[in-house]
Amino acid sequence: MSTDARGPADRIGTLLDEVRRRSPVVHHLTNWVTIGDCAQIVKAFGASPVMAHAPEEVEEMVGIASALVLNIGTLTVELVEAMKKALREANRRGVPVVLDVCGAGATRLRDEKCRELLDEGHVDVVKGNASEVARIAGEAVTTRGVDATQVSGDLAAVARRLAAQRRCTVVATGAVDVVAGPDRTLLVANGDPLMGRVVGTGCMAASVIGTFLAVGDDHLVAAACGLACYEIAAELAARAGAGPGSFKSALLDAVATLDGATVAARHRVRAG
Repeated sequence: MSTDARGPADRIGTLLDEVRRRSPVVHHLTNWVTIGDCAQIVKAFGASPVMAHAPEEVEEMVGIASALVLNIGTLTVELVEAMKKALREANRRGVPVVLDVCGAGATRLRDEKCRELLDEGHVDVVKGNASEVARIAGEAVTTRGVDATQVSGDLAAVARRLAAQRRCTVVATGAVDVVAGPDRTLLVANGDPLMGRVVGTGCMAASVIGTFLAVGDDHLVAAACGLACYEIAAELAARAGAGPGSFKSALLDAVATLDGATVAARHRVRAG
């Protein structure tokens, strides 16, 4: 979809329709804990997930993909080397790249490997929770495993600074998601607290962002639209789910049946 004069809120339903019409291939090198969930959420949106990690094939797989998602959740040095190969090939082919800095701030290795990936090539969207994003931006914060800790100060300003440093879009997820470029910010206030009780919802968010980047030219708008659709589905699923287990099943159903009219009526995306 080409960028036009409409605001991002007007494009949410259009991008959702584009995902379903084009069924883009979204290539992942991702977290082994949540790999099945990431594949399933992409499939529920109507796209085509591929989870190929072998260094011998990652470049070839990027060649058939419309987006690449890298997630360091189950980090190994060998996996990062495969990610670098995929990243370089994605840059060569103009395939947009999402990097989920999962657990940044928890260990020195995670911080080092995030920096290596960001230095290796161009990442279009850096995604993490508040403390992960702040850590990558150079703030003195720590992360509890993969759970966010408190970040003092203006998170949107931190995200914009990182976006300027890395010439990218930065997504900091939370009760209100911050989607920032160097000079503009969108806030996404959809979602439900049950998302925080299910392992993998953050990783799935990165996969959703990759899915929408595959069909949207404006990466900041595409990321915000993807998050809004995903989190609206979570709101609908929370009505049907009694707890984390049933909520997770209901979330996939809500994603698969989500329509543009529902998105238009329920989204809470605004300029920040």
